[in-house]
Amino acid sequence: MTERPTATTKKRKMGDRNATEKNAAKWPSIKPKKNLQINRLRDFDLFTVPNFLSSAESKAFIKIAEAIGFAHQGSLGPAKGEAYRDNDRISVNDPVLADTIWESGLSKIFSDIRIRGKAAIGLNPNIRLYRYKVGQRFGRHIDESVNLGDGKRTHYTLLVYLSGGPGELKSKSKNGSSNPTDSSSDPLVGGETVFYGSRNSTVAEVAPTEGMALLHIHGDKCLLHEARNVTKGVKYVFRSDVVFA
Repeated sequence: MTERPTATTKKRKMGDRNATEKNAAKWPSIKPKKNLQINRLRDFDLFTVPNFLSSAESKAFIKIAEAIGFAHQGSLGPAKGEAYRDNDRISVNDPVLADTIWESGLSKIFSDIRIRGKAAIGLNPNIRLYRYKVGQRFGRHIDESVNLGDGKRTHYTLLVYLSGGPGELKSKSKNGSSNPTDSSSDPLVGGETVFYGSRNSTVAEVAPTEGMALLHIHGDKCLLHEARNVTKGVKYVFRSDVVFA
């Protein structure tokens, strides 16, 4: 049976309102990126940008996020009309961080993209950091477009994987050996972002890779997608939205 998109606008707005605002002492210094490569996935408004953040920048975000502390986020499940969700989240309202990430390279990527005659002007200052431990996932859902007022509306989701792939290294204990009891030291396995088309067909499957950005259109054109179960290690993600006006 084909699954229906189960995330609701009401739930997402409520979650944004209730998210605890936390102020990090200092976010990582983000260097401007030159010659970013864009890999388009099939014939959809969906693409990846390898090495959008450096390994050092990605690890610094994780370190700061863990120092701030995550709060668990769940849902009532499909039976209540909501996508299954089990992860940990930090939500901050930080226009400076949003502008820094935007100007580091995204502004050039979106310079020629127009939606209904409107141009991309920056990132949503509502920044979210997600953590998925072993067994956690986000079921099939769509991302809603958000009206920010004054003619501003979000049209693209930005995900930046902070862990996973070849950029990930196992942490070592002081004596140089791996710590098998610490799941955060394990290479990430699972946690793929999977997009579905008509008849429930898989149109794209993106494996988390440290520093890689994934961007996809959302709102009424959003593809049904999910974050698969993490089977080993810890998946960290930086999340915001591209704003058009």
